[in-house]
Amino acid sequence: MRKKAEEIFLAGIESVLPEKLIRTRIKRSGDVLQIAGKSYPLSRFKHIYILAAGKAAALMAKETERILGDKITGGHVVTKYGHETNLKYLKLTEAGHPIPDAEGVKGTREMLDIARQAVEDDLVVCLISGGASALMADLPEGTTLDDLKQVNELLVKCGADIAEINTVRKHLSDIKGGQLAKTLYPATTVCLILSDVTDDRFDVIASGPTFGDSGTFADAWAVIEKYSLENSFPLPMLNHLKKGLTGLIPDTPKPDDVIFKNVQNHIIGNNLLALEGASRKAHELGFETHIVTDKLKGDYTDVAGFILKTIENYQRPTGKKSVCLLFGGEPTVKVSGNGLGGRNQHLALYLSTKIDHGKHVAILCAGTDGTDGPTDAAGAVVDNETKANAAKKNIDPQVFLQNSNSYHFFQQAGGHIITGNTRTNVMDMVVVVIE
Repeated sequence: MRKKAEEIFLAGIESVLPEKLIRTRIKRSGDVLQIAGKSYPLSRFKHIYILAAGKAAALMAKETERILGDKITGGHVVTKYGHETNLKYLKLTEAGHPIPDAEGVKGTREMLDIARQAVEDDLVVCLISGGASALMADLPEGTTLDDLKQVNELLVKCGADIAEINTVRKHLSDIKGGQLAKTLYPATTVCLILSDVTDDRFDVIASGPTFGDSGTFADAWAVIEKYSLENSFPLPMLNHLKKGLTGLIPDTPKPDDVIFKNVQNHIIGNNLLALEGASRKAHELGFETHIVTDKLKGDYTDVAGFILKTIENYQRPTGKKSVCLLFGGEPTVKVSGNGLGGRNQHLALYLSTKIDHGKHVAILCAGTDGTDGPTDAAGAVVDNETKANAAKKNIDPQVFLQNSNSYHFFQQAGGHIITGNTRTNVMDMVVVVIE
């Protein structure tokens, strides 16, 4: 059951590989470039720039290079360490994720330098994927890189969801929250996006660099208060937000701003697409298959409760096919202790303590990017024997849960899903196999 669950998961990843997705959305026939079904005569533009950021950015850029070739004037790509590829016309920077670093700041500065060159008769193709919020790293005046690192670490660990995290990030940046589009205006801008957030919200993915921001400095401050971060947040960053609250710093551009009139944003891949790919594989393997949701979110205990309740509802009647249930989304975990892990391993470990020993169930929880937290695992797979087998080795799951140390639990008990870098990212998948 574990092996089948992993096969189904890998098929889901295969369906959202960036080069495949770009190939379906960018086509060129002579002088006419088609992007997401709209035609752009190349003779209209003096320059074509490519700006890309995220874990899938390098492969998205490489396929775009293959299609456009020497029509590209220039551009810059910022991606996570280990996600690079050889590019002919574009410069690439590898940078830190999920905690930003100096390379991210440098690469972002180069992206903005190119953006400032764009004028009305230029075309800019932006390629955005998950991870871009941390990779497009820039600093408010009067703050340091250490301040920025501390902010990101606090936001990631406090239990906030990605929309809340990015509300704060947008108000500590000059590229996020529609501000890249502001810099590019009045050039024609087309943004192709690999979504890593629930509901595919343009304003949340990568902190919405090319989309109007309905959030405000007050909303960012509300997140700080909600998670009681006032006393741990770096003072220079707090001061920046306070200046925004009092109007000393202009807010992010709003959706009705004129700067967005020449901007087109398109989702080219998302979690549902991955679930559909996984579903096809599950059918091939003989399962009665159901895509339950692509909108998992909230605290991992609530997510686990929903998954377990769904398993009960789909429990296989005698004589029927085995069942595969597919879930997608991104639960949250408030980190406690000083252990090592990620939200998928933590969710899988928690589920292992709740599965009825008498039921033949396997549950795989993993990130489509191949990385779960600061570990080399994509996630983990558990079944109705995991808890009992751990007990035989004198391993207590509760101790590992309390210390947010799921990685070392699975290192000792077995069950890690190791895919390596997948170079894509459409949130997480949960594959449930019931026999």
